[in-house]
Amino acid sequence: MRFKQLVMGVSLAVAATAAQPAFADEAAICYNCPPEWADWGGQLKNISKDLGIDVPQDNKNSGQTLSQLLAEKENPVADVAYYGVSFGIKANEAGVVQNYKPTNFDAIPDGLKDPNGAWFAIHSGTIGLFVNVDALDGAPVPQSWNDLLKPEYKGMVGYLDPSSAFVGYAGAVAINRAMGGSLDDFTPGIEFFKKLKENDPIVPKQTAYARVLSGEIPILLDYDFNAYRAKYKDSANVEFVIPSEGTVTVPYVMSLVANNPHGENGKKVLDYVMSEKGQSHWANAFLRPVIPSAMSPEAASKFLPEADYARSQPVDYAKMATVQTGFSDRYLAEVR
Repeated sequence: MRFKQLVMGVSLAVAATAAQPAFADEAAICYNCPPEWADWGGQLKNISKDLGIDVPQDNKNSGQTLSQLLAEKENPVADVAYYGVSFGIKANEAGVVQNYKPTNFDAIPDGLKDPNGAWFAIHSGTIGLFVNVDALDGAPVPQSWNDLLKPEYKGMVGYLDPSSAFVGYAGAVAINRAMGGSLDDFTPGIEFFKKLKENDPIVPKQTAYARVLSGEIPILLDYDFNAYRAKYKDSANVEFVIPSEGTVTVPYVMSLVANNPHGENGKKVLDYVMSEKGQSHWANAFLRPVIPSAMSPEAASKFLPEADYARSQPVDYAKMATVQTGFSDRYLAEVR
């Protein structure tokens, strides 16, 4: 009797297991794939539809992603990671990612990928001012970094925490250089942030897109693609300004996580975002895809003129990664 009960119990357990959705076989975990950022929401839907792989939304920023990968190094949870280029370089140095060369890897320009595939750019954005015109209370749209220090913008300026979010750090690099600094000397940038602190800035840690649309943050140091999305997709009265003193254009990269739980699915996701269709999605979300042929003339027409983008100068991404911790330490000690 006990043997019969045991057999029945095992049968029921097997049946129950079979009834469960095969989530592990149909999933991939991406750290830092927030739906409101770079239209990851739309891309994740495309991946689900075309590959049958469910990738849950994830609202980490780049710094939080790297911290989590380090904490889980012995027992990884994520399959792929998305972050600003300096964090991709750091992740490789920390040994939390593995080499993988996705579709179109050879078409990625040198300097925008690790030669072995530990990280590779998927798209880029240019730092500037994402401005909700209706929320300025009659003040003019700022045209420069120094404009942000004026009293009429008190309490109106936001920037993501540069000690944690890559967009915040990229903004700090842009401002520092515009103020006369370099990757060897962040003092001009630190002094700027000290002055800006007196103007009561808003400093969130995660993407603040919705807060700009609502008018809570009238001026956000952010990427062009978010401003264009607000203007052309959400029909908001916004402008994107490339500051007169200059700025930077920086890539966002992806990696395959070392010893990840859904390895083949992770690879399929990376292949997809680097495919012609995946790259075209980024272009239609107003990012510059790393594969230029994916940018249609219609998508390109939504960007500011090239004369404005000429104010964006190249930056040494490897050195940007090397000096990041030093800047973060100074920012936390002297500004925040």
